[in-house]
Amino acid sequence: MSGGAASVPKPLPSSGPKSLREMPHPLATSSSEEMGPALTPSPDLLLPRSIADKDLSLPNGTPVDTSSPASSSSLLNRLQLDDDLDVETRDLFVTVDDPKKHVCTMETYITYRVTTKTTRAEFDLPEYSVRRRYQDFDWLRNKLEESQPTHLIPPLPEKFVVKGVVDRFSEEFVETRRKALDKFLKRITDHPVLSFNEHFNVFLTAKDLNAYKKQGMALLSKMGESVKYVTGGYKLRSRPLEFAAIGDYLDTFSLKLGTIDRIAQRIIKEQLEYLVELREYGPVYSTWGGLEVELSEPLEGVSACIGNCCTALEELSEDMTEDFLPVLREYILYAESMKNVLKKRDQVQAEYEAKLEAVALKREDRPKVPTDVEKCQDRVECFNADLKADMERWQNNKRQDFRQLLMGMADKNIQYYEKCLTAWESIIPLLQDKPETK
Repeated sequence: MSGGAASVPKPLPSSGPKSLREMPHPLATSSSEEMGPALTPSPDLLLPRSIADKDLSLPNGTPVDTSSPASSSSLLNRLQLDDDLDVETRDLFVTVDDPKKHVCTMETYITYRVTTKTTRAEFDLPEYSVRRRYQDFDWLRNKLEESQPTHLIPPLPEKFVVKGVVDRFSEEFVETRRKALDKFLKRITDHPVLSFNEHFNVFLTAKDLNAYKKQGMALLSKMGESVKYVTGGYKLRSRPLEFAAIGDYLDTFSLKLGTIDRIAQRIIKEQLEYLVELREYGPVYSTWGGLEVELSEPLEGVSACIGNCCTALEELSEDMTEDFLPVLREYILYAESMKNVLKKRDQVQAEYEAKLEAVALKREDRPKVPTDVEKCQDRVECFNADLKADMERWQNNKRQDFRQLLMGMADKNIQYYEKCLTAWESIIPLLQDKPETK
């Protein structure tokens, strides 16, 4: 990771008008007059009012001490213990590393090494290593959406960047994307259904993925086909209350993170401007010290102190840009993915309602629900079950991710202010009056 004035960091997150700990589920803060007593979503879909009010324990059941730890890093390490405990139960491990730049006649692109280690029977070998570029990850995600339409597919980082603003071949950008792609595959690996998808298997094992792409659009599963060809002629009467609650929450959640992202743009810009001023400010004291012999030592000390503060601020900006902000953006995209699954669920329910109504209008002497209506009902129930399970899993991951994220941000800020404090304290002896020698 290289930092410098020439690089343009990504936006730095901030708390915004409301902090994340003040982001309850929309229904949790709604008055009874507005929502009515009947609007009570499933308990597994509701968020805790705040991290402080409820989830004061690790996912493995270990309680979290609310008193100030001796070091902010100590609590951060405790929050990461859960990952180590889960390793023993996993049978599929995937990592993305070793980015390489390829320069061809027609294009320049980056590939990443995807390494897989597994004990699953459906894999012929215990270990694989292949190279993939961004468009291969995009192919995988599209295939997962086609074949698993009832499930929440993890988002990919945005493909396009603004030319002239972000260098997509810079070391910082490539590393940020590598981390995002690694997280994308790990999300799939941890999913009890997506990790067994045949397209995921091909992505992890095929030496020549293009051979599969050239086969054209593969046949969709029956579920995927039914969703793909649902027309806009069906109109949903009303969402079930628990799914309406999910939709309301996702809207509010996206709004909150969007606000944080916009404010972050201003914060990072102001930090860069402040950094430029500091870099011009410090050397002035050093130049002044060359003209004032008696003040030379304390003036040089002030100059060095400001230089240390510059370094600390630059490190803080890099950490916030490379570690904090990508998680926010991932969850903004995650919310959009969940909204898309909700829309697909609504389409299938609308189709079911329309077919059921058509049967009722026939007024047959011996009313019998046609097979196609029963199949449509099964699809609705499948959507409901999968969507609720994925939402619960997403909420659990989100709580854990944001705990670690915010603790990491607190730790980096503490380190920054400690470095600045140490720098300024170091020059106090130089500024104090010294007894004159006779």
